[in-house]
Amino acid sequence: MGFQNLSLMTFMMILCITLYVNCTDIVELENHSDKRVLAERPNSFIQRNGTHFFLNGKPQYFNGFNAYWLMTFAADPSTSSKVTTVFQEASQHGLNLARTWAFNDAGYKALQTSPGIYDESVFRALDVVISEAGKYGIRLILSLVNNWKDDGGKKQYVEWAKQRGQSVSTEDDFFSNPVTKQFYKDHVKRVLTRKNTVTGLLYKDDPTIFSWELMNEPRSLDLSGKQVQDWVKEMAAYVKSIDKNHLLQVGLEGFYGESMAQRKQFNPGYEGGSDFISNNLVPEIDYATIHLYPQWMSRFNQSLEDVFIERWVKMHIEDAENVVRKPILLKEFGLNSRIQGYSVAQRDRLYAKLYNWIYLSASDRGACAGAAFWQLLVGGMENMADGYEIIFQHNPSTANIISQQSLRMSHIR
Repeated sequence: MGFQNLSLMTFMMILCITLYVNCTDIVELENHSDKRVLAERPNSFIQRNGTHFFLNGKPQYFNGFNAYWLMTFAADPSTSSKVTTVFQEASQHGLNLARTWAFNDAGYKALQTSPGIYDESVFRALDVVISEAGKYGIRLILSLVNNWKDDGGKKQYVEWAKQRGQSVSTEDDFFSNPVTKQFYKDHVKRVLTRKNTVTGLLYKDDPTIFSWELMNEPRSLDLSGKQVQDWVKEMAAYVKSIDKNHLLQVGLEGFYGESMAQRKQFNPGYEGGSDFISNNLVPEIDYATIHLYPQWMSRFNQSLEDVFIERWVKMHIEDAENVVRKPILLKEFGLNSRIQGYSVAQRDRLYAKLYNWIYLSASDRGACAGAAFWQLLVGGMENMADGYEIIFQHNPSTANIISQQSLRMSHIR
């Protein structure tokens, strides 16, 4: 129907209604567009060239979080909704990287109940985690085993080997015993070749996965570093023999070893049997990582702690650039609210300081490409609190610092 037969008043009413509807549609489209951009599923693999990460030829930078609990929560119908919620909230704060476990050995909601035997329902939960991360444009670092006994780790592998008649006596036999090494390789192969029941993709073909991590915080009592170094060489080559698409890192905290002995004086009073330089120089390792926790220096005063923190971060960035010649991520950091003298202002100061050093390196084309704080929870998960947790609704000042860093890192060209 044309407008020529309508009264002026009727015409104006229709025009106003039309404009309102059109404007509403535009707003909704813009909102949908924003959601679409935030939720754009990764469809290309992150690559590494020299000291930088690239995606389709463009440098890539990250602001991320740790959430080791994702698979376990996804495996329980009473908690599975928390997985979607955490990715939603993370994306709203501009976070684009998450680190979580792709292991759980013989414990509650175990993925691997015994060597080579897997709980399919838990594997399907990991499928969901990967799919949900992709929906919100968040890439994943997936760790393949723990140095610590939490969720099984090398202690459980050694126990399994002992049950098979192996003469193993310490947890560190994990690194050298042929049976424990084969258990680990079998797990690697099973995870990397898993077909996701939600997306239909093999894990090794899924760009949502940013990288694999050989082990969370590998340590050994062999302070020569040989035990961990030999294991890293063997397992890094094995991972790459199955999956050449994804990046790979060791899982290091950053301790210096014998390969650069003059740097050992800057360790926080101990070494750990790993070696930031030699471990990361293994050809199949694509990037370096460090962790940072001020409580490492808790026996010292605040001023010495501040000196350590700055030197620890800047020194590793410098060595990543000039010695290792690979990118570096600050893969874990945080401040424990349970330590004496803690305040939110202290935590915010730490976050702001670390984020600033990372941003300065990245914006100056340095080797540091981002960070991931420990750890992100959502409302209703207070029972999981370990003192380091960030719940955005409960920690607005810290949440704002995190969001601002996401924005800054996303604007680096």
